Amino acid sequence: MNLNSVVEVKRPASADEIRQWRDGYAWLAGGTWLFSEPQDATDTLIDLDQLHWPALEASSAGLDIAATCRIAELYRFEGPAEWIATPLLRECCNCFLASFKIWNAATVGGNICMSLPAGPMISLAAALEATLTLWPRDAAPREVPAVDFVTGNHTNVLQRGELLRNIHLPARALSGRFALRRASLTQLGRSAALLIGTRSVHSDDDLLITITATTPRPLQLRFDRFPSANDLRQAIDARIPADSYFDDVHGTPAYKRHLTYYFAEQIRAELARPAKPAQPGVRA
Repeated sequence: MNLNSVVEVKRPASADEIRQWRDGYAWLAGGTWLFSEPQDATDTLIDLDQLHWPALEASSAGLDIAATCRIAELYRFEGPAEWIATPLLRECCNCFLASFKIWNAATVGGNICMSLPAGPMISLAAALEATLTLWPRDAAPREVPAVDFVTGNHTNVLQRGELLRNIHLPARALSGRFALRRASLTQLGRSAALLIGTRSVHSDDDLLITITATTPRPLQLRFDRFPSANDLRQAIDARIPADSYFDDVHGTPAYKRHLTYYFAEQIRAELARPAKPAQPGVRA
């Protein structure tokens, strides 16, 4: 879509060049949402492409994902063999309502900053206990746990003019086991429910279940001792009141509550089974 309200496109070589923020400015990354509908309040786009942030950087500490990393780039990532949760990156990419054209334009940071309940990059970042680095316009960078970034449907903690710079996935989380369950009205449609469970490879007791899409923002259930089916159901009820489930065209609150119970128990049962021993040269 042509944005006929835009009169200027800035292409800074550094984000520090944008020191003053005013009404009418908008950061431009992939632009897949920005160009999908009129933006009457926007007159200036600030293109992040010229910043040339490396899309993906792996180290012993984990994986750093630039906010401008394309979904297609993330999908193609191959981590070291000990990062057995790497396939979760691809599974979350497959949870997009998007064509291959969108995959090659849309960015990880853009999906997170849209802060929709069904944003799969939000689910991924929260489940793998990511830390997000934010760049304010007039202050030092700050870090926010991914699970705390989204505050509601299409709302987040970003301050005026603040920029999401980086998503850090710790090696500890990437080295753990995972299980994912998802429901959608169509195969490539927006998620009505997207739940991810993770377990540490160094513990027989822990379990972390991340609940997204059924709720307006990500919610997590953390267990230091592996729960029974009844323990899990009680924890869900304690964390999510019946009237707190997200109500939209993809499902009623009652339906999404049912999916949350159903998928959480499936995840619990799957991760309760002993891990299969990894074979040399084969990713678990």
